[in-house]
Amino acid sequence: MSRYFSEASFKFLRSLARNNNREWFHAHKDAYEQHVRGPFLSLLGDLQPVLAQVSPHYRSEPKTVGGSLFRIHRDTRFANDKTPYKNWQGARLFHERSRQVEAPSFYIHLQGGECFIASGVWHPQPDSLRKIRHFVFDNPGSWKAAAHDPKFRRRFDLDDSEMLTRSPRGFPPEFEFAEDLRRKNFVALRALDDETMTGPRLLKTLEKDLTGLAPFTDYLCAALDLEF
Repeated sequence: MSRYFSEASFKFLRSLARNNNREWFHAHKDAYEQHVRGPFLSLLGDLQPVLAQVSPHYRSEPKTVGGSLFRIHRDTRFANDKTPYKNWQGARLFHERSRQVEAPSFYIHLQGGECFIASGVWHPQPDSLRKIRHFVFDNPGSWKAAAHDPKFRRRFDLDDSEMLTRSPRGFPPEFEFAEDLRRKNFVALRALDDETMTGPRLLKTLEKDLTGLAPFTDYLCAALDLEF
């Protein structure tokens, strides 16, 4: 069993949060490569065959640029916070058509005390959000099976960080899943403790999580007319 991350991975990200400037980052870039980016790319490579078993339409690409790994650099063009770097590292396991159309993705987040795995559509465009809501309304039985199965909900939470105050226009408030229609994000997630992220069973844990998230992701793909 392989280990990917270590306490040094979290130490680097904590230090970056305290020293979020280009001079410090360039002076410690070797530590970033050794403890954060390199291990994450190795993990993404090992996840490729695992993900292929979950869905032939999803990709885990261990590229330094343009693959699954997000850049550590922040986009500060429209942000009040002008610090140049993220104090976390994330990766997106994406649908093969995600460069043409909006699609659900799997996501892995590395940050001390805040690691997690997730799947779904975060901040969907208005048209995608409308499609998902109508699909839930038209297919409540399969939504119940995908998002509210007791076994699924024992392992995963649904993101409720951003909700409308009432049912969106055109949907009856007495609908069984009216609360779900209020969601602005359709995301399921599970926290991962630091010991899991640095331990020898991380790959097996992620394999179980990706398999567990598959029905939820499949449902969202159907809502957006995508194959799973």
